[in-house]
Amino acid sequence: EPTAENLTGIATRVRDEKCAVGFCQDPDADRLALVDADGRYVGEEYTLALCVQRALSQEATKGTIVINGATSGMSERLAEAAGVKSMRSAVGEANVADMMIANQASYGGEGNGGPIDPRVGYVRDSFVGMAQVLELMTVTDKSLAELVDALPKLHIHKTKATVSADRLPALFDALCSVHADATAATGDGLRLAWADKWLLVRGSNTEPIVRLIAEAETEAEAKSLCDSAAALL
Repeated sequence: EPTAENLTGIATRVRDEKCAVGFCQDPDADRLALVDADGRYVGEEYTLALCVQRALSQEATKGTIVINGATSGMSERLAEAAGVKSMRSAVGEANVADMMIANQASYGGEGNGGPIDPRVGYVRDSFVGMAQVLELMTVTDKSLAELVDALPKLHIHKTKATVSADRLPALFDALCSVHADATAATGDGLRLAWADKWLLVRGSNTEPIVRLIAEAETEAEAKSLCDSAAALL
């Protein structure tokens, strides 16, 4: 997987060879991670956000965007600033694509580094991501680091815990009670959303575990959301 711990070699090479950017794919080329000129690993969430920024900057591709429930809110904030609608689907490429088609969305993707440009196809495509990140760098005359540093500052925390599926309804009820001030959605696990943060709790279809993902404006707050949910197990 194109994760930080697996990409130390290319990160060093990008810096030493004085490259402008490094592109890192997974084996089936539907995920893209980035490395900036200083050899800094840029998380996969930023790939989609940068591609969304490029899409929203051009009239031909400016329009509704679709991301899944576990994707960073950076793209949502970019859409809001551009005055366009953003929507969230259930987790999974097919779910994103279906919602894009149903709503004639101009762009979409998942936060695992998978941009979806309907002009090319309704699948995640790392080659699309490479081309559009390079285009954004060229048009703005900015380095990858400058583009990344200008994006909304948000932090995601992920963890998991062992829990049987029959306990999830009670957990969801407890979380809704504790966080009565949040907007709750139950189409894909439980997603609690506030103006500046969110928490997603999803059971696994293959293991007796629950995955907890939270995003907030600080790492501490994102971790606190996951910890408070885990404490109810």
